[in-house]
Amino acid sequence: MARFKLTLEYDGGPFVGWQRQDNGPSVQHAVEDAIQKFSGETVTVYGSGRTDAGVHALGQIAHFDLDKQTQANRVREALNYHLKPDPIAVLAAEETTADFHARFDATERHYLYRLATRRAPLALDRGRAWHIVQSLDVEKMDDAAQVLVGKHDFTTFRAAQCQAKSPIKTLSKISVSQAADEIHVSVCAPSFLHHQVRSIAGSLKMVGEGKWTKNDLDSALKACDRAACGIVAPPDGLYLVKVLYD
Repeated sequence: MARFKLTLEYDGGPFVGWQRQDNGPSVQHAVEDAIQKFSGETVTVYGSGRTDAGVHALGQIAHFDLDKQTQANRVREALNYHLKPDPIAVLAAEETTADFHARFDATERHYLYRLATRRAPLALDRGRAWHIVQSLDVEKMDDAAQVLVGKHDFTTFRAAQCQAKSPIKTLSKISVSQAADEIHVSVCAPSFLHHQVRSIAGSLKMVGEGKWTKNDLDSALKACDRAACGIVAPPDGLYLVKVLYD
């Protein structure tokens, strides 16, 4: 038996999320189905994180075990063939150690949130960015975001249905930058709470439009109360960029 590590890219729009569910198609099920078609084996694919419905990935990491003897490049090519026409691509496949775990061995996760700030509606990026028609103050957003760096109780930015054992998380880095007619919120941490990045992005949008100040964001964080959160950004603009391992 061999364990394979996959690097996946996908458009989350057609899916109910990463995790296999009864209420619609999932990325996990699509990959498992492709493996079954390729190898004849029924396997479980473990992802580094459970992206929500509509959330995209540029570098999701997953692993699975296979009895069939095969090469990693054959795994990549076969899965990409059987994943069609789903918007999922296996960017890389490699054989890894038997004790590697895509979720539990991850040391840092990087997310990107895209806000498209323009008057015209989105054509090519519809469903792939949050369309904001008014301009936002990027400098104020970036300055305010720094109050979130470090170890905090992030209850305010945690979904009510979050299953994490503790709301305490350590945000390694956050930045807000301008990229042409987009604003990018980049966030790094060992792990995240359910809806944490979307809740942060929505609150920072309120700072950018002048409805909140840096002190308001700080007060919301310290409140440790979901009711103190600003708006929650839609899933469209959220991307799992990469996952790091020791």
